[in-house]
Amino acid sequence: MFLDAARIFAKGGDGGNGVVSFRREKYVPMGGPDGGDGGRGGDVILQVDPGLRTLIDFRYRTHYRAENGQHGQGGNRHGRRGRDLVIKVPPGTAVKDEATGEYIADLVDPDDAVVVARGGRGGRGNARFKSPTRQAPRFAEKGEPGEGRWLVLELRVIADAGLVGFPNAGKSTLLSRISAARPKIASYPFTTLEPHLGVVSVGEGQSFVVADIPGLIEGAHAGVGLGHDFLRHIERTRVIIHVVDASGLEGRDPVDDFHTINEELRLYQPELLERPQLVAANKMDLAEARDNLPRLQEAAEELGYRVFPVSAASGEGLDALVYAVWELVQQAPRPEPVRVNPEVLTAGRRRAPLSEYTIRRENDVFVVEGEGLSRLLARLDLDNDEAVRFLQKVFTDIGLHDALRREGVQDGDVVHVAGFEFEFSDED
Repeated sequence: MFLDAARIFAKGGDGGNGVVSFRREKYVPMGGPDGGDGGRGGDVILQVDPGLRTLIDFRYRTHYRAENGQHGQGGNRHGRRGRDLVIKVPPGTAVKDEATGEYIADLVDPDDAVVVARGGRGGRGNARFKSPTRQAPRFAEKGEPGEGRWLVLELRVIADAGLVGFPNAGKSTLLSRISAARPKIASYPFTTLEPHLGVVSVGEGQSFVVADIPGLIEGAHAGVGLGHDFLRHIERTRVIIHVVDASGLEGRDPVDDFHTINEELRLYQPELLERPQLVAANKMDLAEARDNLPRLQEAAEELGYRVFPVSAASGEGLDALVYAVWELVQQAPRPEPVRVNPEVLTAGRRRAPLSEYTIRRENDVFVVEGEGLSRLLARLDLDNDEAVRFLQKVFTDIGLHDALRREGVQDGDVVHVAGFEFEFSDED
């Protein structure tokens, strides 16, 4: 089963906790602190697997979490780092951050990879807090939680050429005639509901890939008839083969069909009309198609497109079309990748210094906010008196006490720091 869109939640592993431990050996009654650090949590990585062609695996599983880091141990033994979770995706997968709606990666080439959720840092053990004035610290840090985000995966098939046109224009039949692909073929609209790929050989060692894009209809650029789902598969093609039912036996005019599909391409992505396009005037085995051919040629040539009279049913004219496509594929550049904004990934990874904070007053409460302070307070056990004393020293070192005094704080005033409530005391 083909699936070209999926929604998943990726969560990096949590960092392991640091440990409080002291050296305990015979004849060493006053051993110092030897608590090790917690290990970092594993990352969640999306990586291209050239053997995959669909996102079907994500239909049955939506939550992915990397391994947590192990806690530290005594004897200065650090916890093991959590194992990374590598998720395989097919080539052509664009990755969007659901919260921002921006693309953060476009995975096309073999082994392309992106870290979408980083693991949290491990907490420091008490050995890391030893100082000349703090010989036996009895506190340690907790590990940081890993990043978590909802992602939208969109697959755009990678093909050299794409067949576009109205339903029942004969795209699937044409693909089956020029390649070994065997898409479903029937005489009713929307026979094809998923892209099919076929390899077209033009000689020894010379071939190209053609995608049969499901039939488009008017309004496809706005999502009518699964338009967006179909149109995005055209984005990576170098050449567009526009298949037109020249017979008009479906009750549509071939020239109108030609203009309508091109307008849908323009409205969806104007750059698509700058791609090389060949017009396959199909069903030339029918008299009605031969009658309509001059008008279709005139309309296409006005836009600079070459018209190839063909019959997918009989094979008429297909060789000339195939060789023309091959020539254009050789010349056409690779389409630009999806525009991505990697800053969405890195925005939360910058380690803001503790000294970056703001102070504002809300009635009688002083509110202190800062990313670095938030991270620090989240890692400390504030039920531990020694941890609180360490935190107070940090406040002094970064100038927070002096800054609060300049804002007018008095003894006994309530101060909120990164969501935690403290009572200010002006004692040294």
